[in-house]
Amino acid sequence: MAKAKQAATKSGSVVLGIDIGGTGIKGAPVDLGKGVLTAERHRIPTPQPATPKAVASTVAEIVKHFNWKGPVGCTFPAVVKDGVVHSAANVDKSWIGTNGRDLIEKATGCPTELVNDADAAGIAEVVFGAGKGVPGTVLLLTLGTGIGSALFLDGKLVPNTELGHVFFKGLDAEKYCAESIREGQELSWKKWGKRVDRYLRHIEFIIAPDMLIIGGGVSKKSDKYFRYFNTKCQVVPAKMLNEAGIIGGALVARKG
Repeated sequence: MAKAKQAATKSGSVVLGIDIGGTGIKGAPVDLGKGVLTAERHRIPTPQPATPKAVASTVAEIVKHFNWKGPVGCTFPAVVKDGVVHSAANVDKSWIGTNGRDLIEKATGCPTELVNDADAAGIAEVVFGAGKGVPGTVLLLTLGTGIGSALFLDGKLVPNTELGHVFFKGLDAEKYCAESIREGQELSWKKWGKRVDRYLRHIEFIIAPDMLIIGGGVSKKSDKYFRYFNTKCQVVPAKMLNEAGIIGGALVARKG
């Protein structure tokens, strides 16, 4: 099996995707032709504090777990440009200015690409999920600890949008209606759903998307709160769920 996996990697059909999050770092090899994991994902708790060196070391553990020698695609919860991290809203501030791509390449010995986590999830949804084949403007919003966003025009990514940090109701929007706020304030699905609706309609006024995709773990509970949405555009739950980041990261790392 190991030989078959390595052969597939050389042909470009399988890439290791790793999703770096605030509480966990998880990864798995991805079949890029089908958009599915080829092995059970491996998860390690995110080190605290999540410094660049500590995170890179954890990523290397995942690479070692799969005995991986090929390309690696990593997601990261921040603005990422040419491998360099430019923000730190929900990660250790020491990441700002760090070339995360080079750091992880050095730790793993594998060619690496680093991409914003919401952008990666969006790529997975546009290639394999709810946004596949949808023309026009498609916006993915991930509702979790914060709010991530990924914007596409006719399938092409507009990278590093940070619509979770739009100033709304006197707050960063994610401080008003992220999933963590629902949990922390013990909001009912109705009350939280109406909060999310107000935010979505605000974003709709600014961008006027043709489709809104709601991602994050809460997307699988869409029946509990979608009924409270009153947007003009179509709103759909993400299809890739918790595998979106891993699959999207792998897609970004695909060469050729």
